[in-house]
Amino acid sequence: MYDKKKTLEVDRKHIWHPFTQMKDFENKDHKVIVSGEGVKLTDADGNELYDTISSWWTNTLGHCNKRIVEAAKKQLDTLEHVNFSGFTHPYAAEFIDKLSDFLHPSLSRYFFSDDGSTAVEVALKMSFQYWQNKGKKEKTRFIMLDNAYHGDTLGAVSLGGVELYHQLYKPLMFNAIKVDSPNCSCCPHRKSEFTLDGESCGCNLQCFEKMEDTLLEYSDETVAVVVEPLIQGAGGMFTYPAKYLNKLRESADRHNVLLIFDEVATGFGRTGKLFAYEHTDIVPDIICLSKGITGGFLPLAITAATDEIYDAFYDDYFSYKTFFHGHSYTGNPLACAIAIENLNILKDENLPQSNLEVMHHFQKKLREMEKFDFIGDIRYRGFIGALDIVKSRKDKIPFDEKERIGNAIYEHSLENGLVLRPLGDMIYFFLPLIVTKDDIDQIFARTEKVLTDILT
Repeated sequence: MYDKKKTLEVDRKHIWHPFTQMKDFENKDHKVIVSGEGVKLTDADGNELYDTISSWWTNTLGHCNKRIVEAAKKQLDTLEHVNFSGFTHPYAAEFIDKLSDFLHPSLSRYFFSDDGSTAVEVALKMSFQYWQNKGKKEKTRFIMLDNAYHGDTLGAVSLGGVELYHQLYKPLMFNAIKVDSPNCSCCPHRKSEFTLDGESCGCNLQCFEKMEDTLLEYSDETVAVVVEPLIQGAGGMFTYPAKYLNKLRESADRHNVLLIFDEVATGFGRTGKLFAYEHTDIVPDIICLSKGITGGFLPLAITAATDEIYDAFYDDYFSYKTFFHGHSYTGNPLACAIAIENLNILKDENLPQSNLEVMHHFQKKLREMEKFDFIGDIRYRGFIGALDIVKSRKDKIPFDEKERIGNAIYEHSLENGLVLRPLGDMIYFFLPLIVTKDDIDQIFARTEKVLTDILT
Protein backbone atom coordinates (compact mmCIF):
# COMPACT_ATOMS: atom_id res chain seq x y z
CA MET A 1 0.00 0.00 0.00
CA TYR A 2 2.85 2.38 0.84
CA ASP A 3 5.91 2.67 -1.38
CA LYS A 4 8.49 3.82 1.14
CA LYS A 5 11.28 4.00 -1.42
CA LYS A 6 9.23 6.20 -3.78
CA THR A 7 8.12 8.45 -0.92
CA LEU A 8 11.71 9.05 0.14
CA GLU A 9 12.90 9.60 -3.44
CA VAL A 10 10.30 12.30 -4.04
CA ASP A 11 10.89 13.81 -0.61
CA ARG A 12 14.64 14.06 -1.14
CA LYS A 13 14.28 15.49 -4.63
CA HIS A 14 11.51 18.04 -4.09
CA ILE A 15 10.29 18.63 -0.52
CA TRP A 16 11.56 21.41 1.72
CA HIS A 17 10.60 20.68 5.34
CA PRO A 18 9.77 23.32 7.97
CA PHE A 19 12.26 24.26 10.70
CA THR A 20 14.70 21.82 9.13
CA GLN A 21 18.27 22.24 7.92
CA MET A 22 17.91 19.98 4.91
CA LYS A 23 21.64 19.22 4.85
CA ASP A 24 21.11 17.26 8.07
CA PHE A 25 19.32 14.71 5.87
CA GLU A 26 22.05 14.47 3.25
CA ASN A 27 22.96 10.98 4.42
CA LYS A 28 19.82 9.92 6.25
CA ASP A 29 16.10 9.72 5.59
CA HIS A 30 13.09 11.27 7.20
CA LYS A 31 10.81 8.91 9.11
CA VAL A 32 7.96 7.90 6.84
CA ILE A 33 4.78 7.98 8.93
CA VAL A 34 1.84 6.12 7.38
CA SER A 35 -0.81 5.93 10.11
CA GLY A 36 -1.74 6.87 13.64
CA GLU A 37 -4.03 5.65 16.38
CA GLY A 38 -4.48 7.07 19.86
CA VAL A 39 -1.16 8.29 21.25
CA LYS A 40 0.94 6.41 18.67
CA LEU A 41 2.19 6.86 15.13
CA THR A 42 3.24 4.00 12.85
CA ASP A 43 6.02 4.26 10.28
CA ALA A 44 6.34 2.54 6.91
CA ASP A 45 8.30 -0.31 8.51
CA GLY A 46 5.56 -1.01 11.05
CA ASN A 47 7.38 0.57 14.00
CA GLU A 48 5.24 2.43 16.54
CA LEU A 49 6.24 5.77 18.06
CA TYR A 50 4.67 7.52 21.03
CA ASP A 51 3.65 10.92 19.64
CA THR A 52 4.66 12.86 22.73
CA ILE A 53 4.25 16.26 21.02
CA SER A 54 0.77 15.61 19.61
CA SER A 55 2.00 16.25 16.07
CA TRP A 56 3.09 19.84 16.69
CA TRP A 57 0.57 20.31 19.51
CA THR A 58 -2.53 19.88 17.33
CA ASN A 59 -3.78 16.43 18.31
CA THR A 60 -5.87 16.60 21.49
CA LEU A 61 -8.01 13.45 21.35
CA GLY A 62 -5.61 10.93 19.86
CA HIS A 63 -4.99 10.08 16.23
CA CYS A 64 -7.93 8.97 14.08
CA ASN A 65 -10.60 9.51 16.72
CA LYS A 66 -13.51 7.50 15.35
CA ARG A 67 -16.22 10.05 16.13
CA ILE A 68 -14.32 12.80 14.32
CA VAL A 69 -13.58 10.50 11.38
CA GLU A 70 -17.32 9.80 10.99
CA ALA A 71 -18.19 13.50 11.25
CA ALA A 72 -15.70 14.27 8.47
CA LYS A 73 -17.09 11.51 6.23
CA LYS A 74 -20.64 12.74 6.72
CA GLN A 75 -19.73 16.33 5.89
CA LEU A 76 -17.90 15.30 2.70
CA ASP A 77 -21.22 14.22 1.20
CA THR A 78 -22.86 17.59 1.95
CA LEU A 79 -20.66 20.66 1.40
CA GLU A 80 -16.89 20.92 1.17
CA HIS A 81 -16.48 24.71 0.87
CA VAL A 82 -18.24 27.96 0.09
CA ASN A 83 -17.27 31.63 0.00
CA PHE A 84 -17.84 33.06 3.50
CA SER A 85 -18.24 36.69 2.40
CA GLY A 86 -21.95 37.20 1.69
CA PHE A 87 -22.80 33.58 2.52
CA THR A 88 -22.98 31.62 5.74
CA HIS A 89 -23.75 27.98 6.49
CA PRO A 90 -25.17 25.92 9.35
CA TYR A 91 -21.83 24.24 10.12
CA ALA A 92 -20.12 27.52 10.98
CA ALA A 93 -23.15 28.68 12.98
CA GLU A 94 -23.39 25.43 14.94
CA PHE A 95 -19.67 25.46 15.68
CA ILE A 96 -19.76 29.04 16.98
CA ASP A 97 -22.90 28.33 18.99
CA LYS A 98 -21.12 25.45 20.73
CA LEU A 99 -17.80 27.29 21.10
CA SER A 100 -19.54 30.24 22.73
CA ASP A 101 -20.70 27.89 25.49
CA PHE A 102 -17.06 27.10 26.27
CA LEU A 103 -15.75 30.68 26.29
CA HIS A 104 -16.50 33.60 28.60
CA PRO A 105 -19.62 35.45 27.38
CA SER A 106 -17.68 38.71 26.96
CA LEU A 107 -15.83 37.05 24.04
CA SER A 108 -18.86 37.23 21.77
CA ARG A 109 -17.64 38.04 18.23
CA TYR A 110 -15.80 35.41 16.22
CA PHE A 111 -13.62 35.83 13.14
CA PHE A 112 -12.53 32.72 11.23
CA SER A 113 -9.09 32.13 9.73
CA ASP A 114 -6.81 29.18 8.99
CA ASP A 115 -4.13 28.56 11.63
CA GLY A 116 -2.38 30.03 14.66
CA SER A 117 -0.34 32.58 12.76
CA THR A 118 -3.36 33.92 10.90
CA ALA A 119 -5.42 34.05 14.11
CA VAL A 120 -2.71 36.30 15.55
CA GLU A 121 -2.54 38.40 12.38
CA VAL A 122 -6.30 38.94 12.63
CA ALA A 123 -5.95 39.99 16.27
CA LEU A 124 -3.19 42.48 15.43
CA LYS A 125 -5.05 44.09 12.54
CA MET A 126 -8.36 44.04 14.40
CA SER A 127 -6.97 45.69 17.54
CA PHE A 128 -5.00 48.25 15.52
CA GLN A 129 -8.03 49.22 13.46
CA TYR A 130 -10.20 49.34 16.59
CA TRP A 131 -8.22 52.31 17.88
CA GLN A 132 -8.00 53.90 14.42
CA ASN A 133 -11.80 53.65 14.04
CA LYS A 134 -12.17 55.30 17.44
CA GLY A 135 -9.95 58.19 16.38
CA LYS A 136 -6.92 57.18 18.47
CA LYS A 137 -4.51 57.52 15.56
CA GLU A 138 -1.44 57.64 17.79
CA LYS A 139 -2.00 54.07 18.98
CA THR A 140 0.14 52.11 16.52
CA ARG A 141 2.48 49.89 18.57
CA PHE A 142 2.30 46.56 20.40
CA ILE A 143 3.95 45.36 23.59
CA MET A 144 5.37 41.83 23.50
CA LEU A 145 7.37 39.58 25.80
CA ASP A 146 10.90 38.35 25.31
CA ASN A 147 10.97 34.63 24.35
CA ALA A 148 7.56 35.08 22.71
CA TYR A 149 6.50 33.02 19.70
CA HIS A 150 3.23 33.84 17.95
CA GLY A 151 3.71 32.30 14.51
CA ASP A 152 5.65 32.78 11.29
CA THR A 153 3.68 35.32 9.27
CA LEU A 154 5.26 38.77 9.38
CA GLY A 155 2.92 40.35 11.90
CA ALA A 156 3.35 37.39 14.23
CA VAL A 157 7.10 37.43 13.64
CA SER A 158 7.17 41.11 14.62
CA LEU A 159 6.01 39.99 18.05
CA GLY A 160 8.57 37.18 18.18
CA GLY A 161 11.18 37.23 20.90
CA VAL A 162 13.27 34.21 19.89
CA GLU A 163 16.40 35.48 18.16
CA LEU A 164 17.13 32.18 16.39
CA TYR A 165 13.79 32.36 14.57
CA HIS A 166 13.21 36.09 14.28
CA GLN A 167 16.48 38.05 14.16
CA LEU A 168 17.02 37.65 10.41
CA TYR A 169 13.64 39.19 9.54
CA LYS A 170 13.98 42.41 11.56
CA PRO A 171 14.16 44.62 8.43
CA LEU A 172 10.70 43.33 7.47
CA MET A 173 9.13 43.67 10.92
CA PHE A 174 7.18 46.48 12.56
CA ASN A 175 8.71 47.93 15.70
CA ALA A 176 7.13 46.26 18.73
CA ILE A 177 8.07 47.13 22.31
CA LYS A 178 9.80 44.20 24.00
CA VAL A 179 9.52 43.56 27.74
CA ASP A 180 11.44 40.94 29.72
CA SER A 181 9.29 37.85 30.07
CA PRO A 182 8.24 36.41 33.44
CA ASN A 183 10.71 33.57 32.95
CA CYS A 184 10.71 31.76 36.28
CA SER A 185 13.37 29.29 35.08
CA CYS A 186 16.13 31.90 35.37
CA CYS A 187 14.59 34.29 37.90
CA PRO A 188 17.07 35.39 40.62
CA HIS A 189 14.14 35.69 43.05
CA ARG A 190 13.03 32.07 42.65
CA LYS A 191 13.27 30.20 45.93
CA SER A 192 12.28 26.75 44.67
CA GLU A 193 14.83 24.39 43.11
CA PHE A 194 12.68 23.82 40.04
CA THR A 195 10.19 26.05 38.23
CA LEU A 196 7.41 23.46 37.86
CA ASP A 197 4.20 25.41 37.09
CA GLY A 198 5.64 28.70 38.32
CA GLU A 199 3.07 29.01 41.09
CA SER A 200 5.37 28.03 43.97
CA CYS A 201 8.59 29.87 43.18
CA GLY A 202 8.29 32.09 46.25
CA CYS A 203 8.84 35.39 44.46
CA ASN A 204 6.94 38.68 44.82
CA LEU A 205 6.44 39.02 41.07
CA GLN A 206 9.26 41.51 40.73
CA CYS A 207 9.29 40.77 37.00
CA PHE A 208 6.04 42.68 36.55
CA GLU A 209 7.71 45.98 37.42
CA LYS A 210 9.21 46.19 33.93
CA MET A 211 5.82 45.64 32.31
CA GLU A 212 4.23 48.28 34.51
CA ASP A 213 6.99 50.78 33.69
CA THR A 214 6.60 50.07 29.97
CA LEU A 215 2.83 50.55 30.03
CA LEU A 216 3.27 53.79 31.94
CA GLU A 217 5.79 55.11 29.40
CA TYR A 218 4.15 53.92 26.17
CA SER A 219 0.42 53.72 26.93
CA ASP A 220 -0.54 56.60 24.63
CA GLU A 221 0.93 54.84 21.59
CA THR A 222 0.18 51.22 22.54
CA VAL A 223 -2.56 49.23 20.84
CA ALA A 224 -2.32 46.06 22.94
CA VAL A 225 -0.16 43.76 24.99
CA VAL A 226 0.09 40.32 23.37
CA VAL A 227 1.06 37.29 25.49
CA GLU A 228 1.01 33.52 25.55
CA PRO A 229 -0.81 32.95 28.86
CA LEU A 230 0.89 30.84 31.56
CA ILE A 231 3.40 29.15 29.28
CA GLN A 232 5.60 30.46 26.47
CA GLY A 233 5.71 27.63 23.98
CA ALA A 234 8.30 27.54 21.22
CA GLY A 235 10.43 30.10 23.07
CA GLY A 236 11.32 27.44 25.63
CA MET A 237 8.20 26.11 27.38
CA PHE A 238 8.64 28.71 30.10
CA THR A 239 5.90 28.63 32.73
CA TYR A 240 4.88 31.57 34.89
CA PRO A 241 2.20 32.24 37.54
CA ALA A 242 -1.39 33.24 36.87
CA LYS A 243 -1.07 36.26 39.14
CA TYR A 244 1.15 37.90 36.50
CA LEU A 245 -1.82 37.90 34.13
CA ASN A 246 -4.16 39.25 36.81
CA LYS A 247 -1.80 42.19 37.32
CA LEU A 248 -1.43 42.64 33.57
CA ARG A 249 -5.20 42.93 33.08
CA GLU A 250 -5.47 45.56 35.81
CA SER A 251 -2.56 47.57 34.46
CA ALA A 252 -3.71 47.36 30.81
CA ASP A 253 -7.16 48.64 31.82
CA ARG A 254 -5.64 51.47 33.82
CA HIS A 255 -3.50 52.54 30.87
CA ASN A 256 -6.25 52.10 28.25
CA VAL A 257 -4.48 49.29 26.39
CA LEU A 258 -6.07 46.10 25.00
CA LEU A 259 -5.01 42.65 26.17
CA ILE A 260 -4.63 39.81 23.64
CA PHE A 261 -4.13 36.19 24.68
CA ASP A 262 -2.53 33.87 22.14
CA GLU A 263 -4.09 30.57 23.23
CA VAL A 264 -3.24 28.76 20.01
CA ALA A 265 -1.11 26.28 21.99
CA THR A 266 -2.82 26.42 25.39
CA GLY A 267 -6.43 26.20 24.26
CA PHE A 268 -8.76 23.18 24.37
CA GLY A 269 -7.55 21.53 27.54
CA ARG A 270 -3.77 21.55 27.35
CA THR A 271 -3.28 23.38 30.67
CA GLY A 272 -5.71 21.27 32.70
CA LYS A 273 -8.58 23.65 32.00
CA LEU A 274 -10.21 24.28 28.65
CA PHE A 275 -8.41 27.62 28.31
CA ALA A 276 -5.41 29.05 30.11
CA TYR A 277 -7.26 32.23 31.10
CA GLU A 278 -9.52 30.05 33.27
CA HIS A 279 -6.61 29.67 35.70
CA THR A 280 -6.79 33.43 36.28
CA ASP A 281 -9.39 35.90 37.53
CA ILE A 282 -9.53 37.76 34.23
CA VAL A 283 -10.58 37.56 30.58
CA PRO A 284 -8.66 39.08 27.62
CA ASP A 285 -10.17 41.49 25.11
CA ILE A 286 -9.18 39.19 22.24
CA ILE A 287 -8.27 35.51 22.24
CA CYS A 288 -6.57 33.56 19.42
CA LEU A 289 -7.45 29.87 19.01
CA SER A 290 -6.28 27.13 16.64
CA LYS A 291 -4.27 23.85 16.84
CA GLY A 292 -6.57 21.73 19.04
CA ILE A 293 -9.70 23.36 17.66
CA THR A 294 -10.29 20.40 15.29
CA GLY A 295 -8.44 17.81 17.35
CA GLY A 296 -5.59 17.94 14.84
CA PHE A 297 -7.66 16.94 11.78
CA LEU A 298 -7.78 20.13 9.67
CA PRO A 299 -6.53 23.72 9.81
CA LEU A 300 -8.99 26.13 11.41
CA ALA A 301 -8.61 29.18 13.61
CA ILE A 302 -10.74 31.67 15.50
CA THR A 303 -10.02 35.15 16.78
CA ALA A 304 -12.69 36.01 19.36
CA ALA A 305 -13.26 39.59 20.53
CA THR A 306 -15.63 41.58 22.67
CA ASP A 307 -18.73 43.46 21.51
CA GLU A 308 -16.92 46.70 22.30
CA ILE A 309 -14.27 45.92 19.69
CA TYR A 310 -16.84 44.72 17.15
CA ASP A 311 -18.96 47.85 17.59
CA ALA A 312 -16.06 50.10 16.58
CA PHE A 313 -16.29 48.57 13.07
CA TYR A 314 -20.09 48.64 12.77
CA ASP A 315 -21.02 51.69 10.67
CA ASP A 316 -22.26 52.84 7.26
CA TYR A 317 -20.29 51.44 4.32
CA PHE A 318 -18.76 54.78 3.37
CA SER A 319 -17.31 55.25 6.83
CA TYR A 320 -14.80 52.66 5.58
CA LYS A 321 -14.60 51.11 9.02
CA THR A 322 -15.08 47.63 7.55
CA PHE A 323 -12.52 45.03 8.62
CA PHE A 324 -10.97 44.40 5.22
CA HIS A 325 -9.43 41.03 5.99
CA GLY A 326 -10.21 37.47 4.95
CA HIS A 327 -8.96 34.08 3.81
CA SER A 328 -10.06 31.85 0.94
CA TYR A 329 -10.88 29.00 3.30
CA THR A 330 -12.56 31.17 5.96
CA GLY A 331 -15.24 29.15 7.78
CA ASN A 332 -14.52 26.00 5.79
CA PRO A 333 -17.56 23.70 6.30
CA LEU A 334 -15.53 20.50 6.53
CA ALA A 335 -13.25 21.97 9.20
CA CYS A 336 -16.29 23.38 11.04
CA ALA A 337 -18.03 19.99 11.08
CA ILE A 338 -14.91 18.41 12.53
CA ALA A 339 -14.57 21.19 15.10
CA ILE A 340 -18.21 20.66 16.13
CA GLU A 341 -17.55 17.00 16.85
CA ASN A 342 -14.34 17.87 18.68
CA LEU A 343 -16.32 20.14 21.03
CA ASN A 344 -19.01 17.47 21.41
CA ILE A 345 -16.39 14.99 22.57
CA LEU A 346 -14.82 17.44 25.00
CA LYS A 347 -18.26 18.01 26.51
CA ASP A 348 -19.47 14.41 26.47
CA GLU A 349 -16.26 13.07 27.98
CA ASN A 350 -15.80 16.05 30.34
CA LEU A 351 -12.24 16.65 29.15
CA PRO A 352 -9.78 17.61 30.45
CA GLN A 353 -11.38 17.36 33.93
CA SER A 354 -12.13 13.64 33.64
CA ASN A 355 -8.44 12.88 33.06
CA LEU A 356 -6.85 15.12 35.71
CA GLU A 357 -5.65 12.09 37.70
CA VAL A 358 -3.56 11.05 34.70
CA MET A 359 -2.37 14.64 34.25
CA HIS A 360 -1.12 14.68 37.85
CA HIS A 361 0.60 11.34 37.26
CA PHE A 362 2.37 12.90 34.28
CA GLN A 363 3.54 15.81 36.43
CA LYS A 364 4.71 13.38 39.12
CA LYS A 365 6.81 11.50 36.57
CA LEU A 366 8.34 14.78 35.47
CA ARG A 367 9.26 15.70 39.05
CA GLU A 368 10.89 12.30 39.51
CA MET A 369 13.40 13.25 36.81
CA GLU A 370 15.17 15.44 39.39
CA LYS A 371 17.12 12.30 40.36
CA PHE A 372 19.33 12.94 37.32
CA ASP A 373 22.01 15.64 37.57
CA PHE A 374 21.65 16.22 33.82
CA ILE A 375 18.17 17.71 34.39
CA GLY A 376 18.66 21.43 34.87
CA ASP A 377 15.04 22.48 35.33
CA ILE A 378 11.59 20.90 35.31
CA ARG A 379 8.53 22.80 34.09
CA TYR A 380 4.94 21.87 33.46
CA ARG A 381 1.40 23.14 33.16
CA GLY A 382 -1.40 20.67 32.56
CA PHE A 383 -0.45 18.11 29.93
CA ILE A 384 2.60 20.14 28.84
CA GLY A 385 6.03 19.45 30.31
CA ALA A 386 9.67 20.39 29.74
CA LEU A 387 13.09 19.17 30.88
CA ASP A 388 16.21 21.29 30.46
CA ILE A 389 19.23 19.11 29.65
CA VAL A 390 22.60 20.18 31.14
CA LYS A 391 25.99 18.65 31.80
CA SER A 392 25.53 19.16 35.53
CA ARG A 393 22.75 20.82 37.51
CA LYS A 394 24.85 20.70 40.67
CA ASP A 395 27.78 22.51 39.06
CA LYS A 396 25.54 24.69 36.84
CA ILE A 397 27.30 23.58 33.64
CA PRO A 398 25.32 23.66 30.36
CA PHE A 399 26.22 21.83 27.19
CA ASP A 400 27.92 23.75 24.41
CA GLU A 401 25.28 24.33 21.72
CA LYS A 402 27.70 22.97 19.10
CA GLU A 403 27.33 19.53 20.67
CA ARG A 404 23.64 19.51 19.60
CA ILE A 405 22.69 17.33 22.55
CA GLY A 406 18.99 17.94 21.99
CA ASN A 407 19.24 16.63 18.45
CA ALA A 408 21.19 13.56 19.58
CA ILE A 409 18.44 12.81 22.09
CA TYR A 410 15.81 13.24 19.39
CA GLU A 411 17.53 10.88 16.96
CA HIS A 412 17.97 8.24 19.65
CA SER A 413 14.37 8.61 20.81
CA LEU A 414 13.10 7.60 17.37
CA GLU A 415 15.06 4.38 17.72
CA ASN A 416 13.32 3.76 21.03
CA GLY A 417 9.73 4.22 19.98
CA LEU A 418 8.96 7.80 20.93
CA VAL A 419 9.33 11.38 19.73
CA LEU A 420 11.43 13.63 21.97
CA ARG A 421 11.56 16.71 19.79
CA PRO A 422 13.94 19.28 21.30
CA LEU A 423 14.01 23.04 21.52
CA GLY A 424 17.75 23.54 21.77
CA ASP A 425 18.86 21.44 24.75
CA MET A 426 15.35 21.18 26.16
CA ILE A 427 13.02 18.29 25.49
CA TYR A 428 9.31 18.69 25.93
CA PHE A 429 6.02 16.80 26.08
CA PHE A 430 2.70 18.00 24.69
CA LEU A 431 0.40 15.10 25.46
CA PRO A 432 -3.15 14.52 24.20
CA LEU A 433 -5.98 14.73 26.72
CA ILE A 434 -6.78 11.03 26.33
CA VAL A 435 -3.34 9.78 27.41
CA THR A 436 -3.38 6.98 30.02
CA LYS A 437 -1.18 6.22 33.02
CA ASP A 438 0.21 3.21 31.17
CA ASP A 439 1.10 5.45 28.22
CA ILE A 440 2.89 7.85 30.55
CA ASP A 441 4.77 5.05 32.32
CA GLN A 442 5.91 3.70 28.95
CA ILE A 443 6.89 7.17 27.71
CA PHE A 444 9.00 7.93 30.79
CA ALA A 445 10.64 4.51 30.89
CA ARG A 446 11.77 5.05 27.32
CA THR A 447 12.70 8.67 28.00
CA GLU A 448 14.96 7.64 30.87
CA LYS A 449 16.64 5.02 28.70
CA VAL A 450 17.25 7.50 25.88
CA LEU A 451 18.65 10.16 28.21
CA THR A 452 20.93 7.79 30.11
CA ASP A 453 22.15 6.24 26.85
CA ILE A 454 23.15 9.65 25.51
CA LEU A 455 24.22 11.47 28.68
CA THR A 456 25.91 8.86 30.87
